[in-house]
Amino acid sequence: MPFTRGIGIPELLIILVLVMIIFGVGRLPEVGGALGKAIREFRRVQSPDSKEDSNDTINQDADIEKDKVN
Repeated sequence: MPFTRGIGIPELLIILVLVMIIFGVGRLPEVGGALGKAIREFRRVQSPDSKEDSNDTINQDADIEKDKVN
């Protein structure tokens, strides 16, 4: 992973401890799940195929709206 260059185990442990202090141990699964969803959504939007997908979604939404009006 290119973004992890220069980040070692000690730095990751410090980040983990800070996250546990800020959010608490009980909320870590919630925070991790939300972060995972955000990353997946970001990758989906950034993928080259996503433009076609979003255009299809927009066209489907427009078709639904036309059906509602008629």
